[in-house]
Amino acid sequence: MPDDITPDSSSGGDGATPDDTAPSDDATSVVSATDSGSSDADATSVLAATAASGAVGGLGGEETTATSAAAPRQRNGGAKRGWVSMNRAWVIAIVSVVVVLAGAGIALALSSGTTKKPKAGAKPQPSSATNIPASTGPPCPLTGLPAPGGTVPGRPALAFKVDNYPDARPQSGLTSADVVFEEPVEGGITRLVAVFQCQGANLVGPIRSARAIDVPILDQLSKPLLVHAGGINPVISLLNNGNLINDDVFTHASIVQHPSGRVAPYDTYASTAAAWGLNPLDTSPPAPLYTYSSTVPTGTAVSSVAIPFSGTNDNIWTWSAITGEWLLTIGGQPANTAAGGGRIGVTNIVVQTVHITYGPWLENSEGGLEVQAQLVGFGPLAVFRNGVEITGTWQRAGLADTTKLIATDGSTIALDPGKTWVELVPSTIPVTTKAAASTAP
Repeated sequence: MPDDITPDSSSGGDGATPDDTAPSDDATSVVSATDSGSSDADATSVLAATAASGAVGGLGGEETTATSAAAPRQRNGGAKRGWVSMNRAWVIAIVSVVVVLAGAGIALALSSGTTKKPKAGAKPQPSSATNIPASTGPPCPLTGLPAPGGTVPGRPALAFKVDNYPDARPQSGLTSADVVFEEPVEGGITRLVAVFQCQGANLVGPIRSARAIDVPILDQLSKPLLVHAGGINPVISLLNNGNLINDDVFTHASIVQHPSGRVAPYDTYASTAAAWGLNPLDTSPPAPLYTYSSTVPTGTAVSSVAIPFSGTNDNIWTWSAITGEWLLTIGGQPANTAAGGGRIGVTNIVVQTVHITYGPWLENSEGGLEVQAQLVGFGPLAVFRNGVEITGTWQRAGLADTTKLIATDGSTIALDPGKTWVELVPSTIPVTTKAAASTAP
């Protein structure tokens, strides 16, 4: 075991603090009354029309020059010669004026043709810059968005086990993940499984130990890589027998980074590039996890959803019509990522209500029991996208199968192409929503 990595405990699990095992029975569900989701002002499109002035430049000057040059004063010669010269001068002058006026008329006609005023009430035509077609190509398997550069990267899904205890925040890399699973663990707290495929991150963490619930989460991702910091022996045995690649940082210490300002056990990080580099021959992208469509399904308009896992993990997601995302607040504070990574916001929230039990193993020295979750079978479901809630049932036939999102009418619930946060919520936790403000006059 490398000296620069602090294991979670002597048994391979977490060195939990007393707060980690505090009971969550006294947790209360609080929905923020200061919802910003419906307060955004409507954007106004303004067309600025610029009138082109079609002035015929130099017409007066050319006329003066032509007249003076064509009719010079004659000082010598007979009367007949003077008369002829004068007539010739007048003819030249008149012809010159006609030519200049004709040229001016043509210029005006061309000018009026290129600056034709739109008819009253006509809609302005967009420029070619606004008609650029949307990016097309193969979609990313875990987001449904067009693959960067038109090609899905030839690499597997990569999962990082990330801490979500208050002392671990702000985390790094979460805003670059394709999908994040939030799972309940001992003591009423949660941990995160951040999954990357089409996008990567220079720093992800803090990385913590694995849990038994990680196996059924990851088994549906076509044998993904799991980066974690150890775990108790029964959990490690589950990982080694699961449909995943066990990339324990205690075994692969070369990929570990220790950012300044972080202290153990919240100082273990790695980059996605280094983690993918542990398995360079694995070039198979995962199969799609969900169905995606930009068409908004019928649902109930909501402005926020509250999930009070516990006092330390009290989540509120608020819809922002401005960004088109659900923005996360934890314990009344905006959930940001480290080093200016921005506010955590996602396109979709999938709330799976699951049945959990505790044991049979001790997860830490404080008596916290391992959480076991039923992720195969079916249960209540709520999907949040585009400011609406769609309810139904989640269904999963087996560990190797993906989770199906089924609406109450039996149809498949499609997610909006983009990043997704999956909340695995114990059936004992009440999930509440706040209705969107009415837009009726």
